[in-house]
Amino acid sequence: MGYRPTERPKIGWIGTGRMGFQLATRLLEAGHDVAVYNRTRAKAEPLAELGASVVDSPADLATRDVVFVMVSASADLAAVTAGEHGVLSRADAAPGLIVDSSTVSTEASAEARAAAAGRDTGFLAAPVSGNPKVVKSGKLTLAVSGPREAFDAARPLLELLGRGVTYVGDGEVARLVKIAHNVFLGVVTQSLAEITVLAEKGGTSRAAFLEFLNNSVMGSVFSRYKTPALVNLDFTPTFTMPLLRKDFDLGLAAARDLEVPMPVAAATAQLVWEAIGAGSRENDFAELLLEQARRSGIELKPEHATVDDGLEA
Repeated sequence: MGYRPTERPKIGWIGTGRMGFQLATRLLEAGHDVAVYNRTRAKAEPLAELGASVVDSPADLATRDVVFVMVSASADLAAVTAGEHGVLSRADAAPGLIVDSSTVSTEASAEARAAAAGRDTGFLAAPVSGNPKVVKSGKLTLAVSGPREAFDAARPLLELLGRGVTYVGDGEVARLVKIAHNVFLGVVTQSLAEITVLAEKGGTSRAAFLEFLNNSVMGSVFSRYKTPALVNLDFTPTFTMPLLRKDFDLGLAAARDLEVPMPVAAATAQLVWEAIGAGSRENDFAELLLEQARRSGIELKPEHATVDDGLEA
């Protein structure tokens, strides 16, 4: 059985937090029939204004062709899939395909995949790279693993969510791809902090240095996106230091298992742990800049510059 693509599949969406809300919105704006569930119903209800139907239980989505899941923990994924009122709990119906973009362990993902297989439901792991503003700009990227035929069937829907959809292999390999991505995220941010502090201590402004960098071959979507935070010291959280630490822990554990030396990542992980110990827990991980400045003997001040983050839709 599984999912057989149709022109207008009926879609279910579980989890309408900051990211899930924006992604479900993209499907609604593309004209799809979307039914949504969130543990706190009030967070899902605004989607009704865009045409979504709001349901009371994941089990109410069992008749949907494709169900997307975006929850925050492994236990939540187990509950909304194979749990008592999960989308796989009904004897009379099960979705054709589950696409899971949750932040969960490989083990939890494998358990959900096995539960889905028991109901002849396809399962794709589809972790994402981005945040709500990235979603709005259409620049979200997804790494997807699972049966190739399920990926090919779901691809038209996945491509509505962002600009980059990459099939990375079978099983749970997309989870490792996302962890590797986030380890690189931390390493690049630490390196960016180091060279920015170096340039400032040598006499230039952060705004001028980063403008030069972003216009060079070394600039990137990420360096430009983080420039306003680094220039104006606005550390409104998109991804916190403890979350980054978790991904470093997972990445370095995978490196040990696979016997891949990662000296640069290991050094950066130590700096992330140091920043957390110094109190950086609630703000954005770009606060690595402040720790680098402290170690360098300078105190940074906001430059109050107007800086483009490059994410206009």
